[in-house]
Amino acid sequence: MGESLFGRHRICAVIAAPTAKEMARQLRRALRFTRTVELRLDYLRSNLERGYFLGWLDLQRPRATMIATCRVREAGGRFTGGLAAQSVFLAVAAAVGCRWCDIEMETAARFGTSKHWKRFLNRARVVFSCHDFRGTPGNLAAIVRRLERWGGDAIKIATQCNSIADSLRVLALARSKRRVVAVPMGEMGLPARVLALREGSALAYGAAGEATAPGQLTLEEMKNLYRADKVDRRTRVYGVIGNPVGHSLSPLLHNSGFQARRMNAVYLPFLVRDVRDFLAAIAPLGIAGFSVTLPHKQRILKYLHDCDPLARRIGAVNTVVVRGGKLYGYNTDYVGVLRALEQHVRLRGSRVLIYGAGGAARAVAFALAQGGAMVCVSARRLEKARALARAVGGEVAQRARLRREFFDAIVNATPVGMHPLAAESPLEPTELNCRVVMDLIYCPMKTRLLELAERRGIETISGVQMFLAQGTAQWEIWTGVRAPEAAMRRAVLAALRREEVLEGKP
Repeated sequence: MGESLFGRHRICAVIAAPTAKEMARQLRRALRFTRTVELRLDYLRSNLERGYFLGWLDLQRPRATMIATCRVREAGGRFTGGLAAQSVFLAVAAAVGCRWCDIEMETAARFGTSKHWKRFLNRARVVFSCHDFRGTPGNLAAIVRRLERWGGDAIKIATQCNSIADSLRVLALARSKRRVVAVPMGEMGLPARVLALREGSALAYGAAGEATAPGQLTLEEMKNLYRADKVDRRTRVYGVIGNPVGHSLSPLLHNSGFQARRMNAVYLPFLVRDVRDFLAAIAPLGIAGFSVTLPHKQRILKYLHDCDPLARRIGAVNTVVVRGGKLYGYNTDYVGVLRALEQHVRLRGSRVLIYGAGGAARAVAFALAQGGAMVCVSARRLEKARALARAVGGEVAQRARLRREFFDAIVNATPVGMHPLAAESPLEPTELNCRVVMDLIYCPMKTRLLELAERRGIETISGVQMFLAQGTAQWEIWTGVRAPEAAMRRAVLAALRREEVLEGKP
């Protein structure tokens, strides 16, 4: 159905730039990935640049399904000219090879029917579109009826999703209507963007340059990381829930594993503020399992049908399997901590400080106690530190004592040092009196804490080691197949090194 509308390539590259030269460069690059493109003429900084680009397009005539749009500011676009100028640019775009024109409802309302547009659009087909950057309206059905009355060849609904439930409502339009492009916007709508084609949307968008809408993924991410055009009803869906979750490398880790093993599965990042909002989406989206990160590792426990005995003792879960609609919890952080620390510290008889007392800290504490270490806990909230120390037979180390204490190892189990707090360290240099410092944060690979430790000549352990170990253990719990660890490690390390280059680190 969607293929007959826009051709074989249903991932649409969004071409948006201020100059004709950059628009042309983006278009040439995008055609390596797809043959369906949206040309955002409103992003060009002047009418002169629009003329240059359309002239170039006339000469090149690329073999692609091109959709022209010149969106006005009221609809979230950048075009400030009048209706006459907007109409002329769309008409020229149609004349030089654009088979479709996207007309926003704010503009369409001034004429009301597709007959007006088709008179001068060189027989180009018309998409009538609605964009709401504030939220997902309650009257979506009425908006759809209004768009359909104008008699276009397709309609598009793009709304900001302020909950996962909002994104399900947008996807429902694609399931219930023919000739619909459904675009859930915002970070909460990101997983639904990837699944939109599976649900019946005629197109899904990926940015060839800068993102033109909240939550819009790059073309490479849509095509290569998530393989959105390959997702179908047989695809097993996994994900990570957390807040924040945008900087997580878990999608890269797990999707690299699925691709290496040629498995029909996809792993998505879910920004979750309310756990119940996510749980209500498990059945509609067909989610088979998910990772749990901050701040939900302990909150998720009350929603589980059953829990691995070790995870129950730890009191925190980072891995959930969905079976028959019921949730079963596990904790693989434990495995990650042991594998990472045992390469550097003989745990039996050692004295290790954990800074933090949340879900991740609990996994570290139980792993260390199981390994025979004396566990010391320091945290901003003293009562939580005491509770964790009691649970593992350890002791509390008050912050004021750290300058005078020595430990075999110190482990940071707080989010301090992670984006957006990457420039901060949870501990001062004078508090790092130990042989080894480990940070559970893996992005960046070398946190501010690890930099301070290195300056003092202390051996350091990046959270990457734990991240890889716990992640491959998760992957194996879900799939029942041995994880392709080398491929998963290569993908994650390459991404972290690229990030360091972009940040100007050596």
